[in-house]
Amino acid sequence: MRTVAVIGAGTMGSGIAQVCAQSGWETRLYDSFPDSLERGISSIHDFWRSGISRGKNSEEQVKSWTENIVHTLDLQVALNGVDLVIEAIPERIELKRSIFIEIEKFAPSEAILATNTSGLRVSEIASVTKSPERVIGMHFFNPVPIMKLLEVIKHDLVSEKTVKEVLQIGEDMGKTTIVVEDVPGFATSRLGVVLGNEAIRMLAEGVASASDIDTAMKLGYRHPMGPLELSDLVGLDVRRDILNNLAESFDDPSYIPHPLLEKLVLSGDLGKKTGRGIYNWSEDGKSDRADL
Repeated sequence: MRTVAVIGAGTMGSGIAQVCAQSGWETRLYDSFPDSLERGISSIHDFWRSGISRGKNSEEQVKSWTENIVHTLDLQVALNGVDLVIEAIPERIELKRSIFIEIEKFAPSEAILATNTSGLRVSEIASVTKSPERVIGMHFFNPVPIMKLLEVIKHDLVSEKTVKEVLQIGEDMGKTTIVVEDVPGFATSRLGVVLGNEAIRMLAEGVASASDIDTAMKLGYRHPMGPLELSDLVGLDVRRDILNNLAESFDDPSYIPHPLLEKLVLSGDLGKKTGRGIYNWSEDGKSDRADL
C-alpha cells in the first residue's frame, strides 16, 4: 500500500482518510463540495490538535501525518495512480452506483475499489463496473480513528485476492476485521439499527428519557455507548435509510423506521452533525430534549 483515495469528506470519509494518513500512506481526500471538503480537513486537524493537548500523539507525528494527506475537488486527480479507493458518500444506491462508474474510469486497473456502505448490497454496486472482482465492502465505524472494528463484505464475484489484500490493509490500519456475506445490513448494521429503532420507540412511548435508556444499556449490558447516542453520532438519516433498505430487501415491516425517527429526519434534526437529534448537542456535550 502506498496511495489511497477516499471519496467523500463527510464524517466517515474524513475519519477514514485520517486513519489512512496515520498508517503512513499518501492519502487523497476528495469531495465535490468545497464546504464539505473544508469541514472534513478541519475535523482531521482538530482531532490531531486535541490529541497533542491530551498527550495522545506528538507534534512530530502530526507533522508527518499532515504531509501524508492532500485534498482535492478533482476526482481524476484524486484517483490517479492509487492502490486503493474507499468510497464514503451518502447511503443511496443510485449515488454509489453512479460514483463507481466514474471511479472505474480514472482509477488504475489494478486498484482495489471499496465501498464503506453500512447496509447496501455490495454486489449491486459492483454490478455497474467492468471488474466486480476488485470491488469489496469495507465498513468502518464512527469515530473511525477510535473504533477498532472493520467489517469486510464479500460478494459472489469478488476475488479471493481482493479479500486477502483488504484483510491485510485492515490489519495495517490497526483494525480488527470480520468477514461477512453480502446480505442487507451485513452483521453489525442489521443488529445496530434494530436496537436503535426499538430504543426510539421506547423514548416515544415515554418508557424512560433518552439518557436513562442509554445509561441502562451502558451499565446493564456493558455497551460503550447507548443506542440513542450512537444513532445521533452515526446520523439519524443514515439510520433511517438503512432501516428502509432492510424493510424493502426482506419485505419485513418490522424494520420500518419509527415515526419519531422519520419526524426528526424530515425536520433536519439529524444528530450530532446538525447539533440536534434525539439529543441537543453543544461543545459541552449532550442534553435531553424537552420537546420529544
